[in-house]
Amino acid sequence: MRVLYIDDDRINTLLFVETCRFAHAVEVETAGTGAEALELAPRCRPDLLVIDLHLPDTTGYDLLPALRALLGQANLPAFLCTADEAPLVEQPAREAGFTGCWTKPVELQRVLGELARLSGGAAAR
Repeated sequence: MRVLYIDDDRINTLLFVETCRFAHAVEVETAGTGAEALELAPRCRPDLLVIDLHLPDTTGYDLLPALRALLGQANLPAFLCTADEAPLVEQPAREAGFTGCWTKPVELQRVLGELARLSGGAAAR
């Protein structure tokens, strides 16, 4: 499974990449801005998007449809990842088309469980 993680905070990016090391067969590509993600996505062809809500050049809400359109995958699974309070963003995230919402710092077991579910168990160790 190929994951494109988009976040401008290098610490959060490092934590997510390290979390994914516990999953089997998960490759993570990272981008720090929406523009960088749009440039990287066609090359890495992700199976899953994880997008920060607050990016320097866009929002996760605006970036998701742009990435899906660029990749020609209207139903590409995507999680909004944010430090905002979960009750305030979960419903808007679902309405924007996100599969779910993860709060930062990401919870190891929750992320690994979702990766395993989305990969049909292949990401579980």
